[in-house]
Amino acid sequence: MQKKIRIYHYAFFLLFLGLMGKDGRERVYGEEMHRNNDIKVKPGVEVLLEKKLDLLAGKRVGLITNPTGVTSNLMSTIDVLAERPEFKLIALFGPEHGIRGNVWGGQKVKNFRDPKTGIKVYSLYGKVFKPTGKMLKKVDVLIFDIQDIGIRPYTYIYTMAYAMEAAAEFGIPFIVLDRPNPLGGELVEGPVLDLRFKSFIGLYPIPYIHGMTVGELAKLFNEEFGINCDLKVVPMEGWERRMNFGDTGLPWVPPSPHVSHWQTVFYIAATGGIGELGTLSEGVGTPQPFELIGAPWIDPEILAAELNAKNLPGVLFRPTYYKSFYFRFIEEPVPGVQLHIQNFRTFQPFTTQIHLLCALAKLYPHLPFLEKLEGTEGKHGFYRAVGTDQVEKDLRAGKSAPEIIASWEDGLQRYMKIREKYLMYK
Repeated sequence: MQKKIRIYHYAFFLLFLGLMGKDGRERVYGEEMHRNNDIKVKPGVEVLLEKKLDLLAGKRVGLITNPTGVTSNLMSTIDVLAERPEFKLIALFGPEHGIRGNVWGGQKVKNFRDPKTGIKVYSLYGKVFKPTGKMLKKVDVLIFDIQDIGIRPYTYIYTMAYAMEAAAEFGIPFIVLDRPNPLGGELVEGPVLDLRFKSFIGLYPIPYIHGMTVGELAKLFNEEFGINCDLKVVPMEGWERRMNFGDTGLPWVPPSPHVSHWQTVFYIAATGGIGELGTLSEGVGTPQPFELIGAPWIDPEILAAELNAKNLPGVLFRPTYYKSFYFRFIEEPVPGVQLHIQNFRTFQPFTTQIHLLCALAKLYPHLPFLEKLEGTEGKHGFYRAVGTDQVEKDLRAGKSAPEIIASWEDGLQRYMKIREKYLMYK
């Protein structure tokens, strides 16, 4: 009887395909995936393939990418470019996490040959961060196609910057295939990087939340910081500054393992820096990374009440207990708060981060969350992530959140004037 049912189901499926016609069959089988009508934004890679192939005609191409380099129907930029007859993809370059996303954060990426395409892959997150002359020996043009998350302490935009430097050094044109800033293009917050804390999660004096796309950042880096490569940005179509990633209709591909959903970028912008302190859990190791702040010594009810009394825009705080299965406070019950973002358009992530720290400083004046900064002489990862040591100094001095936030306003305004010159979208 079950066998007959399966046969009937299969027959119905074949009839269904026949009624749909050729286009419907192609969508089911994936032979020719068609663009979803809900997608409003066309990423740079699609604009390149449809309108800008003259940039690559007859050339040997190098590609810097990772799993986020995809078309709107989730076809890998690697695979799409490897199949084109107009040019030849001859080299791939792997940032943190690798070109196929199979390397854990912070682990070195190795040179290897991509098993799917057979193309040589060079690591840009291991012994070197900048492409060498040997890597670029046969490359005529270098392409960057990676989804950024909109905050300064994220390595991909500096992989781009180093590659632009190499392109300038060896006289190779550099092309950025632009992608949305998932936080939107209007949100700008936080201190501008103090160059004393320059690192691979902050090379240039831009704020914690920069409010630019990777293409716009490339233009700013190139002109303001003396890279001077032969840069071309292939823009998106349909993207507007007011859009967060949810407005684009594009599918979200995690740029790193703990950023599973586009909404997570708002949470990481609010708690990621706090996690660098090493004394608090930001939810990494739980199913809710970056949505939680906790430590064994926190009283959840009191902390939630303190934060909710601030009436911060777009967010509420819920007292909670949770367990981390890896990373920090493993297998301990962790008391803390969960952030619930109510409005992604009004939420201010870095402002929220400062209010979190100030609430902890008020409730726990012996400052247990700052204890790992002591004796590090400004070399702790928290300084590199936040881009300054002034936040710590202000917390120890008992300053309020509005006072701390006001302290970087002048630098932010100077940045905004520079940024304005490189904006490509309205």
